[in-house]
Amino acid sequence: MSKENPIKKCLFPAAGYGTRFLPATKATPKEMLPVLTKPLIQYGVEEALAAGMDTMAIVTGRGKRAIEDHFDISYELEHQIKGTNKEHLLTEIRSVITKCTFSYTRQIEMKGLGHAILCGETLIGDQPFAVLLADDLCDAPTQGVLSQMIELYKKYHCSIVAIEEVPKEETNKYGVISGNEIEPGIYMIKDMVEKPEPEVAPSNLAIIGRYILTPDIFDILKETKPGKGGEIQITDALLTQAKKGMVLAYKFNGQRFDCGSIDGFVKATNYFYDKETKKEKKKETGAK
Repeated sequence: MSKENPIKKCLFPAAGYGTRFLPATKATPKEMLPVLTKPLIQYGVEEALAAGMDTMAIVTGRGKRAIEDHFDISYELEHQIKGTNKEHLLTEIRSVITKCTFSYTRQIEMKGLGHAILCGETLIGDQPFAVLLADDLCDAPTQGVLSQMIELYKKYHCSIVAIEEVPKEETNKYGVISGNEIEPGIYMIKDMVEKPEPEVAPSNLAIIGRYILTPDIFDILKETKPGKGGEIQITDALLTQAKKGMVLAYKFNGQRFDCGSIDGFVKATNYFYDKETKKEKKKETGAK
């Protein structure tokens, strides 16, 4: 397959309140909560960057200025630590800032994920794009989840959602799909339901926070009526798209942590701590 990535923009819906983490998120965006020393949204931007995207479009809300400040140069801080043994700690984020363009818009009212994506239309324009929810922190053994999905997009040129199997009793937390498996781990979607109760869920294949979307999704979202919870659901818009053409679901290779929950956040922290510790030990062993 061609190495050229046809998708250059990644949209980050980041306007939610993060109420499950109160009081920590009273003045700090949930996307800025750190797993080890890095905020959740930086992991997401790095995943998009590794997939060949260089334009990050972020949909924020009130009280989210910390996200913009994070992806900006802090001259005062850099001056303070220049020449010290802490200077290297900013190398990673400085590299991200220099490789990407960041643009921002606001979601004025919380009307659901579909509405948040629609708010990003002015930043995306008329081209296919990725959507990444920073709450879903993913770690993959070789290439990131978005990189895997872009390879699939190059073959099929349609919207794609990332899925994983969840316990049947947890289907009411997710958008759930059913479809025909056309290749191992790749499904052509027939149905999608937002947060179905276990007894009526069409499967246990749940959509997680990674999407590749074709630009016609914006026009579909404009016509999508509010669904579950009075919100405009991306699952409803994608189902319309699937009925008109084709939408795929992809069972990705990797591990996902639901960092929108305290349980998932703690698991992610422990996982990445163990991973970093092993990496450091390997370095030390190699040095000896």
